[in-house]
Amino acid sequence: AAQAELIMEYEITNNPSFSCVEVTLPAGHSIISEAGAMAWKDVHVRAETASRGGVLQGLKRKLLAGESFFQNTWTAEGEAGSITLAPGACGDIQHAEVDGEILLEKSAFLAASEGVGVDSSFNGFKGFFNEGFFVLRCSGEGSLFFNSYGAMECVELNDEEYLVDNGYAVAWDSTLEYKITRSKKVRSFLFSDQLLLRFSGRGRLWVQSRSPRVFAGWVHPFRRVKKDND
Repeated sequence: AAQAELIMEYEITNNPSFSCVEVTLPAGHSIISEAGAMAWKDVHVRAETASRGGVLQGLKRKLLAGESFFQNTWTAEGEAGSITLAPGACGDIQHAEVDGEILLEKSAFLAASEGVGVDSSFNGFKGFFNEGFFVLRCSGEGSLFFNSYGAMECVELNDEEYLVDNGYAVAWDSTLEYKITRSKKVRSFLFSDQLLLRFSGRGRLWVQSRSPRVFAGWVHPFRRVKKDND
């Protein structure tokens, strides 16, 4: 079978707090990962670092979505090999088989088989405060691994609407439609802290139990402040 059609042999461990995924590659098969995702591997898996999709695709991933300009291609040479990948954030890892398109929050991509292309997309300026929204489009056919901050949960939508704070949305099927809106609460109006995604239709939606933005706001009062006599 072609690589894009291969169902990868993998094991996700240490979830949901400090997840990593061990992937077993048959000889001659490859997996593409975010730069810096490799935790450990055996000697049969070799790396090639390149801007997948060319310079323009690499620049779009870097400038628009905050992903690495370069991605690593890991290939089992001579015989089967294994590689363990880990995200930078503390949280869960989810595996999904792509047959079409899955959209990811801009920092959620971890790895994919060669049959899955990853491109950044700008959804435009929407909402009262004119904030843009960047997503990663993972399209094609094959295996996809993505990560969350905190634990991850999959919500199945069946011709219904669902509201998610932007900081808690991780991934969703492209069959779902979504709109960007603002909470009408006074606190959100004053502090501009709640950008909402309104999903509708049929498909899967993955959400995470923690928000990096909320956590950053929580630790902000405890930061070290430089004084004049420092």
